[in-house]
Amino acid sequence: MSTIQITKMFSFETGHALYGYDGKCRNVHGHSYKLSVTVIGTPIDDPNHVKYGMVIDFGDLKKIVKEEIVDVFDHATVFNKNTPHVELAKELQQRGHNVLLVNYQPTSEMMVIDFAKKIKARLPEQIALHSLKLQETESSYASWFAAENDS
Repeated sequence: MSTIQITKMFSFETGHALYGYDGKCRNVHGHSYKLSVTVIGTPIDDPNHVKYGMVIDFGDLKKIVKEEIVDVFDHATVFNKNTPHVELAKELQQRGHNVLLVNYQPTSEMMVIDFAKKIKARLPEQIALHSLKLQETESSYASWFAAENDS
């Protein structure tokens, strides 16, 4: 049976600020992120299986990514909890804002690493995460590939 890659794309809006950065992104701002999730596996070859012919049901992949990433990050503001931004985060939370405090600088590069860990943990055993592409702007994105990161 052939190995097939399946890709599903997602969109979400997230704010962030990069503490200590020497450019405009040190200010709180937001992006319309686009996330492409590609998994790899072999299609189910049992004609009696309800998912016959599928590597993974697109709906099952959507459920995983929505629960782990989209529903968490959409319309949230992300700060590195190990910076003085934690004070701003507390103030925003007290005012009812959706704030995420993470253990990393919330760049596209670090977010895509975080997303890979979360998605991999939820995939069925026979399905592997192949790659992620997190597009921050029309012309800028970060990519993660399993072949370059799994040992």
